[in-house]
Amino acid sequence: MRTTSNPVFRNLPRQEGGGYANFGSGVAGAGQMGHQYGQQQYGEYPAGYGQPYQQAPATRSMTIDDVVTKTGITLGVLAVSAIIAYALTSMNTGLAPLFVIVGGLTGLVLVLIASFANKMDNPALVLGYAVAEGLFLGALSFMFTDISFGGVGGSGLIAQAVLGTFGVFAGMLVVYKTGAIRVTPRFTRMIIGATIGVVVLMLGNLVASFFMDGGFGLRDGGPIAIIFSLVCIAIAAFSFLLDFDAADQLIRAQAPEKAAWGVALGLTVTLVWLYIEILRLLTYFQSD
Repeated sequence: MRTTSNPVFRNLPRQEGGGYANFGSGVAGAGQMGHQYGQQQYGEYPAGYGQPYQQAPATRSMTIDDVVTKTGITLGVLAVSAIIAYALTSMNTGLAPLFVIVGGLTGLVLVLIASFANKMDNPALVLGYAVAEGLFLGALSFMFTDISFGGVGGSGLIAQAVLGTFGVFAGMLVVYKTGAIRVTPRFTRMIIGATIGVVVLMLGNLVASFFMDGGFGLRDGGPIAIIFSLVCIAIAAFSFLLDFDAADQLIRAQAPEKAAWGVALGLTVTLVWLYIEILRLLTYFQSD
């Protein structure tokens, strides 16, 4: 089973021979792992039950419909939260920094809990992340595009960023389904390495900005900043292929239906990153 650059998918415990085990509060593993889970959660299964995975009779396997539904719900909650945050910050600009800090930190904490505490299939955590990230995105979008914070473009620029984000998402889904780019171990290593690289550069630029104006120039709107944003957008786009592959593998492994919440969380994390980078890039061009 290939890994992925998305922290939500990367930290799913994998069993030997492929497939996922211990997904959140449940187990999607086969053989002994599935049997052990059944004993812990439901008691012994009837003789002969559990082919190919030993699950509780009331637990069905995850399908693509589950992924679409859960992802749609998560994005819907995020969108409503973002709209509310944008409206509130429009009426009181002093709320914008508060929403960005509180929403961003809360979203980060919830993702870390979901990833490292194996709670990716917990709908409360996933929807809580959507609410927090909605507050963050709504306020951040306002700060990027409103003149009060030195932003440009207004709500029209936000609409362009949203369309661009879902356009890239749809395009990469077509690329994945047609097999135009295959998700191989080498490709996976390249995307993970590139993701780690840009994260290190972002952190380095942040630290450098404390000591010199603009840091390394990665976010000042200049040529280097434009190139860096384009690189981030490309990496986020290719990360969708890894996310799609991870979700596909979960479906083939007959993971429990609740696992779709984890897939929704993982895809939302990538969508949020892509949206921010596209919006940032658009503001650079508007400032010129």
